[in-house]
Amino acid sequence: MAPIRMQDLVKKYGDLTVIPSLDLDIADHEFVVLVGPSGCGKSTLLRVLAGLENIDGGDLYIGERRVNGVPAAQRDVAMVFQDYALYPHMTVRQNMSFALEMRNMDKKEIATRVERAAKLLHIDPFLDRRPKALSGGQRQRVAMGRAIVRDPQVFLFDEPLSNLDAKLRAQVRAEIKALSQQLRTTMVFVTHDQIEAMTMADRIVVMKSGIIQQVGTPEEVYETPANQFVASFIGSPSMNFVPVTGNGQLLTTSDGRTLPGLREFAQRVPAEGSAILGVRPEHLAVVPEDEAAFLANIDLVEPLGSDTLVHFKLAGNDAIARVEPDRRPRPGEVMPLAPVPGKAHLFDPASGAIIR
Repeated sequence: MAPIRMQDLVKKYGDLTVIPSLDLDIADHEFVVLVGPSGCGKSTLLRVLAGLENIDGGDLYIGERRVNGVPAAQRDVAMVFQDYALYPHMTVRQNMSFALEMRNMDKKEIATRVERAAKLLHIDPFLDRRPKALSGGQRQRVAMGRAIVRDPQVFLFDEPLSNLDAKLRAQVRAEIKALSQQLRTTMVFVTHDQIEAMTMADRIVVMKSGIIQQVGTPEEVYETPANQFVASFIGSPSMNFVPVTGNGQLLTTSDGRTLPGLREFAQRVPAEGSAILGVRPEHLAVVPEDEAAFLANIDLVEPLGSDTLVHFKLAGNDAIARVEPDRRPRPGEVMPLAPVPGKAHLFDPASGAIIR
């Protein structure tokens, strides 16, 4: 169990700088999720933590120990990979025992650790099976068990759920979260799936092009995104965006439609300037027509059971509203909508930064 500290960390591959300069502190016992699109540097950062990649600048500490240049085997971290990386010719018990046997650990201690981890992960009935006789979810539990028996200071997870189907992914996701609360070990989890990030993390680190865009609790990142990229990446479906101009009194969309009821936002836009108005699908409420900010001409309706997604065009941009399931809108109808008070955002069109 140990905190992690990264100071001005740099990672390059030849002339390509993947991580230009990164500062991040992860507290002891914290579950941190690194999230971002493919190629943003999150898996590279995880491999740097594991010691599988060297850094080209800055400092990395695990606990009080500076681990720049320390080999992976000496960092006291355990990594769970996307593809399980199990030995196919070994049983589950042998897979989980192997690393401890290489340390010449006492056989009774190995057996105790394996049994304890297997019960924790509900794989004790499968200890004498080989990986080919297991489901994907069971193999992933074995991979986690192999990490748990080592009793490391830090657990690292590299997209461990991406090979599982949707139902099993949700189940294992909940199990990993419960496991983190039981083990009280520092965990760093990499994913491109923002739902995994929102449901599992104590804190989320949103990355783009090797640069941290925002660090915060799931609630902070969702409710108060630092910029338009974070707002678009976190949340499903994504936040709706529409270019607007303001005169201190009214907002006007790029197609010339004024947006009543949004005076507070009009006052934030620089005089005769422009901005990007952002509002999440679930924060668009159906209102009486005389109170509407938008009259949505419905293009498509997606009933999801628990709610309904309504697709429409907003100043020429695709937009979505999430409405109650008992509403039964139809394509071609007009639906009057307005942002829920206090739930819309303004962003600078040049920098993407939020305008407060």
